[in-house]
Amino acid sequence: MLVVGHRNPDTDAICSAIGQAELLRMTGDPAEAIRCGDVPVRTAWVLREAQLDTPRLVKDVRVTAGQIARRDVVSVSPEDTFLTVYRRMLASGVRSVPVVDASQKVLGLLKYLDLVQLLLPTQLDGIGVRTVYAALDKIRRTLQAESVGSDCGNEEEELHLLVGASSEETVKRRLVEAGESGHLHKYLVICGDRPGIQEMALQAGVRGLIVTGGFVVRPEYAAMAKEKGIAIFLASTDTASVAKLVSCSRQVSSVVSGDFITIREDEIVSGLRKRLGVETQDLFPVVARDGVSMAGVISKSDLINPPRTQLVLVDHNEFAQAVTGVEEAEILEVIDHHRLAGDLASREPIRFLNEPVGSTSTLVARKFIHRDLQPTRGVALCLCAGLISDTLMLTSPTTTDLDREMLAWLAPIAEIDPEKFTSEFFAVGSLLMGGTTEEILTTDRKEFFEEGVKISISQIEERGLGGFDQRKKELEIGLEELRKEQEVDLALLAVTDIANHDSVILGAGSEVLLEALPFERQHGIFLAPGVVSRKKQIFPAVCGACRAVAGKVLGV
Repeated sequence: MLVVGHRNPDTDAICSAIGQAELLRMTGDPAEAIRCGDVPVRTAWVLREAQLDTPRLVKDVRVTAGQIARRDVVSVSPEDTFLTVYRRMLASGVRSVPVVDASQKVLGLLKYLDLVQLLLPTQLDGIGVRTVYAALDKIRRTLQAESVGSDCGNEEEELHLLVGASSEETVKRRLVEAGESGHLHKYLVICGDRPGIQEMALQAGVRGLIVTGGFVVRPEYAAMAKEKGIAIFLASTDTASVAKLVSCSRQVSSVVSGDFITIREDEIVSGLRKRLGVETQDLFPVVARDGVSMAGVISKSDLINPPRTQLVLVDHNEFAQAVTGVEEAEILEVIDHHRLAGDLASREPIRFLNEPVGSTSTLVARKFIHRDLQPTRGVALCLCAGLISDTLMLTSPTTTDLDREMLAWLAPIAEIDPEKFTSEFFAVGSLLMGGTTEEILTTDRKEFFEEGVKISISQIEERGLGGFDQRKKELEIGLEELRKEQEVDLALLAVTDIANHDSVILGAGSEVLLEALPFERQHGIFLAPGVVSRKKQIFPAVCGACRAVAGKVLGV
């Protein structure tokens, strides 16, 4: 379960997520606080003071192939024989296996039915001859035979099987023909207790001799084989079984095709269903991000109803502000103190807590009290920071009695003096003095839809506006670029002086909307004395402007 705040998270979004995740863990639910945007400078300071790790960055919560891939993969190596692979597939009940080398690079796939077809031998009655490709040592291992002749070879080679089940005269004629064609050194003769054929094969200089049925060869034959470099195997099985097993000794590397589909572990599952549904391949190796080594496998059945990421949303309730992929996630709970936007949807009933208080951290703190629990010092400090930042130390018009009560309860647990903490918190990291234009415009930015209008409102909080005039021009240019890039009708930047409880606002976009804002406009700047809250003061003013110009064409 992941607990996450909105995009471009502020201190309250990150800290309330940390608090809610700890509460869930305390009540028996595994949970992790994450973030879907950069950590503001002040929030980073809070985390250092709390001695807590920065929440993991997750920009997309859609399920990936790597998350649903089966890791306990039945795989085979290219050096394995047909028989080894066949037995492994039977034992594990799988119908396809990936072929991987020692470095876990995927070389291909083997299907059960394809393997069966490869293993079906031609009828080997009488003096039939067929060609196989196999290493002599693999043949010996497959047959579990004893070697009494020359050393076996480990490399695959072309072998012509000659089953000596006919007369000695017929076998001799076949060997003579093989000698005349120049293929005698490739012949592998299979016979039972037939010393005449055994001697004939050795004298002719064949590649190998397999004696079946548990019979042995005369000592002089073994000596002759060693002298001539001929392999002799003593197998306990009958001739017909040996002939079949020899063909099963071939290495799978000789038949593995590189024509197969792999999936990267970071590919989104919802996008795979349509793409792979039309493929005849039923098992898909999932490769690591290097595009080579195998991380697991998935089958088509895994794509029918894949698991969804479980989410708890804090400090927002709109899909427009949520982490990418929220539409495909399973939302379990929402905790927020903003307006209801109306686009949040869930498949099942969920827990939904929304109250008009100053911060989401306030609501999370009260949940601890309701469960007779107490956060750890670090988490309590984070909740204090979220509450203080969103209420401007209880001076914002959004502040309620509950905010005051929760700060009074949290401060002793966090071991802080709220006034001193507030001073230190707002003294950290002035974006106006040291931040880039992008940081100023995106660190705390939210998007809204109102009366068909798409709106972006960014806000930074400063102890004084001394550096504003020097940066006004670049911020105006950056705001217009942001408006075009995000395709919004109206983009605002509020620079709030937390010392004097005033704001100045820059705007870009629809002139009709800008003219309708209820703030005094001087030299392209809106003066907003007493305005500090985006939620309770700035956004309602924008909504009023949208309603006032409803039905008019917006001059964007």
